[in-house]
Amino acid sequence: MQSSSPDQTNPGQAGDTTNGTASMNTPQGEVTVHSGMPPAPSFGPPPDFSQLANGGKSISSDQAVAYPPLANDFIHADHNRDGRISKSEYQRWIDNK
Repeated sequence: MQSSSPDQTNPGQAGDTTNGTASMNTPQGEVTVHSGMPPAPSFGPPPDFSQLANGGKSISSDQAVAYPPLANDFIHADHNRDGRISKSEYQRWIDNK
């Protein structure tokens, strides 16, 4: 009976998977896969309401695209679900960020 040392991985079996990496021995050699979530992008502080609303009384979904975090959260920021974000809804969204 043949035994392998504890630090060797048999072909086709995953090895150590700590720290978002996995190694595997294959007939062609060892393969190491690194995986994980990329860091969240930084968008800076939210712009002023009047800037996003272009001087209007509300922010439309098209206008929200100018600040991607708001566009992403639009349905949640539009508390009364009228398709627009009012100044008070925008302030509530900022306060909850």
